[in-house]
Amino acid sequence: MTQSLGDASASATRITPGNALRPEDIALAARQGAEQPSEDVAEYALRLGDDALILAQRLGHWISRAPELEEDVALGNIALDQLGHARSFLTYAGSAWGKSEDDLAYFRREPEFRSAHLFEQPNGDFAATIARQFIAANYQFPLYRELTHSGDPMLAAIAAKAVKEVDYHLDHSTQWVLRLAGGTDESRRRMIHGLNLMWPFSGELFQDDALTERLGAAAVLPSSLRAEFDRSTAEVLAEAELDVPPLPMATGGGRLGRHSEHLGYLLAEMQVLAREFPGASW
Repeated sequence: MTQSLGDASASATRITPGNALRPEDIALAARQGAEQPSEDVAEYALRLGDDALILAQRLGHWISRAPELEEDVALGNIALDQLGHARSFLTYAGSAWGKSEDDLAYFRREPEFRSAHLFEQPNGDFAATIARQFIAANYQFPLYRELTHSGDPMLAAIAAKAVKEVDYHLDHSTQWVLRLAGGTDESRRRMIHGLNLMWPFSGELFQDDALTERLGAAAVLPSSLRAEFDRSTAEVLAEAELDVPPLPMATGGGRLGRHSEHLGYLLAEMQVLAREFPGASW
């Protein structure tokens, strides 16, 4: 996270899919009135930003702990991509309330976060992390692809950048599912266990609610993504000779600020420095 969001006196930046890469530009456009989200759009952007932020925090723990050096780099880069998405969405959301990306990341309490339960689940072993990432990427890729057609130009621009990066995340997790499932008896056992752990949390990702229905063309209706998610994941699992876990779906509640016990511990670690030294810069 950065402590400065640019020079407010600079000329207005026109946000397009080609240049909506920096939160500084998003914040500047919002401050100058060029791109100001409605309350509903801000709430929607907050959800997307929180999903990406919490996933980035989880993936960052693998740096120096992955099973091979290449995966230290790969998971670290995916975490950085997710952090970039979070910065853009949170900056845009915060502009509706006079808050910065840092305010939203570091100074909200657990019930104020709107991330889905999947993203806050503990890493577990490497196979569990891959299972979580496989579900997340198969959800985020069609979400961002469809969001590029949003009636809100800023959401469309952020999504146009994000979808290119999530395309890699999708390929990375797919290749690891196939590799672990087709490896040793132990790697296959762990991959099955990882899917059994994470799969129940996928249901929450596709739940419609009043906010997404009100937003209409500005947002993507979660339920509209379910058929593609089922098809794309089933194709990979069939190639891996794995079954879709026949488990009941968790009810969720993260969009309403009701979280599992895991998020509080994650936020305590993520927020401690900013809360201990508020206003610090480096």
